[in-house]
Amino acid sequence: MVTVRDVARKSGFSVGSVSIVLNNAPLARYMSDEAKRRIKEAAHKLGYKPNQFARSLRGIRSHSVGVMVFDVTDPFCTLIIRGIENTLYEQSYLSIFADAHNERSRFERYLEMMLERRVEGLIVVANWLVVDINLLADLERHRIPTVIVARQIQRQSVSSVLVDNENGGRMAIQHLYDLGHRQIAVLRGPKAVEDSGLRWSGIRRFAKSTNLKLDPRLTVDLPDSPDANYSFEAAQHLTADLLQRKLPFTALLAYDDVTAIGAMRALTNAGIRVPEQCSIIGFDDVAAASFTSPALTTVRQPMQAMGATAVQLVSEAIRAGSEKRDFSPVTRLLAPELVVRHSTAIVRR
Repeated sequence: MVTVRDVARKSGFSVGSVSIVLNNAPLARYMSDEAKRRIKEAAHKLGYKPNQFARSLRGIRSHSVGVMVFDVTDPFCTLIIRGIENTLYEQSYLSIFADAHNERSRFERYLEMMLERRVEGLIVVANWLVVDINLLADLERHRIPTVIVARQIQRQSVSSVLVDNENGGRMAIQHLYDLGHRQIAVLRGPKAVEDSGLRWSGIRRFAKSTNLKLDPRLTVDLPDSPDANYSFEAAQHLTADLLQRKLPFTALLAYDDVTAIGAMRALTNAGIRVPEQCSIIGFDDVAAASFTSPALTTVRQPMQAMGATAVQLVSEAIRAGSEKRDFSPVTRLLAPELVVRHSTAIVRR
């Protein structure tokens, strides 16, 4: 029997490259037409035939689900992963975990390996890089049930689980407003991130409904960066710049908790007391939020529930596929929750 190794020797390419081309795997798109032609020509001359027995094994259920994270160092991911892992365990699925390190090529290679291991579904804990990556066509082609957590992807075959960001933005600004704050600085997220735009929309809607004036000179945007914790340093610099402008503000609303903690550091360095002289509110409720001094008021995303919901959607789609039933991907929008701690207080005139 002619094997893939025989074709590799004949064509002069590696076994991995030959396997990618002969199986029409996702990474084949990055190989040159000449390479693919040579491999297919060598396979034809040698009379290569796919191993039908091996292919028949692919029909056997693996009871495994791939869990892809773009950056495991992002504190936002931790509780989501815990919710995913707990629910997969309860439903007797094995998780195959991979961290893409914010690299497109690494994501694609892990995707290849997960497909080779016949995962029955895939859960992707997304970050802002997803807006620039169109990698899910391969999953559609292989008909693998897929759920994206924390981003909504415009694909008909992919489900999404996310928080109601617009309502969360409204909750944050209303909390400051109810405490009497009218001069509010806003550190928005990167412009490319959908979450940031939605939260800003909620902030603006509330401001319009209450005639609250948001000074554009007190509104700044975080820069784009692949580093999950970059917003800490960025927030320090942006907050320091705001202070140098000599424009008074009694409260600061941050894109997320890491941003809020960075802003808190800048205010402390400038001798400004939180919350006595400036209140701060974040978003997410990561573990570090309750450890700061003072403890951070924030808008909590139900992260464990988001992970659990993703597993429920994947398992429903897997079950529908095994029973030859249709399953239409859905978007689940979970409600945020205001968590009041010690970094916000009634404004002092």
